[in-house]
Amino acid sequence: MVPGRPDLEGARNSLDALEFAVGLTRAGTASGLVTGPVAKAQLYAIGFVHPGQTEFVAERCGVASELVAMMLMGPTLKVIPVTTHVPLRDVPDLLSLERIVAKGRAAVRGLQRQFGIARPRLAVAGLNPHAGEEGTLGREEIETIAPAIERLREEGYDVSGPHAPDIMFSSRRRRGYDAALCMYHDQALIPLKALHFDEGVNVTLGLPIVRTSPDHGTAFDIAGKDLADPDAMIAAIRTAGACARRLAEM
Repeated sequence: MVPGRPDLEGARNSLDALEFAVGLTRAGTASGLVTGPVAKAQLYAIGFVHPGQTEFVAERCGVASELVAMMLMGPTLKVIPVTTHVPLRDVPDLLSLERIVAKGRAAVRGLQRQFGIARPRLAVAGLNPHAGEEGTLGREEIETIAPAIERLREEGYDVSGPHAPDIMFSSRRRRGYDAALCMYHDQALIPLKALHFDEGVNVTLGLPIVRTSPDHGTAFDIAGKDLADPDAMIAAIRTAGACARRLAEM
C-alpha cells in the first residue's frame, strides 16, 4: 500500500472497520462512534451503495435516512444542510415541505439530546439571493420554505426565517440562533469551513447512538508527508465524548 493512493483492499478494510464499530456502539460496548474520512470512489467500487457513511450508519441503526441530519459545527457556528451530496441543479426539485420539516425536527431534537440546549433556536436560510426578494428572485421561499417554517412553529419549535443567506452568517447574526438550517451543501459548509476549517466536526443527529467525524476529506495529497493537522479529529473525539456523557445522564 502506497500512502495517498487508495486501493480496493483499503476500501474493504475501511468498510469492515465501519461495520464493526457501528456494531460495538449499538451494543453499548462503545459510548460513541468517531469515523474518519473515506475514499468514496473505492468504496463504491466494492459495492458500497450508500451516498456516504451517515446513511450507512443510519441504516444499520434502523433509522430512515430522511430522519437523520448531518450537522457541521465549530466553536461559533452549527449548520445543517437539508440536501447534501447532490448536484446544485437538482436542489430546487429535492426541496419539499416534508423534507425541510424532517431535517428541522432532527436538528432541534438532536440539539436538545446531545448538546443540552433546552429550546434550540433554529434559523432557516432561503434558497435564492435575498431569500427570493418576495418572489421576484424565486418562489421556493414562498411556496416551500416558509410553509415548512410555519409547520415547525406549529409544533412548538423556535424557528425563524427564511433568512437571506448572504447576511445570516455574520458574527452579529450568529448570536441570534443556535443552528442554521441550510438548503444545500455549500450554503452550509462554506461559512463553516471559512470560520472553522481546522476544527470542524460532523455530528449525525437523529440516531440512537453518538456518531461524529472530522469535517475534512482524505487529504491524499499530503499523505506520508507529516503535514496533517490533527485538530479536527481531536475535536470530533472530544465532541463524541461530551455527547455520550449527556446521553448517559438523561
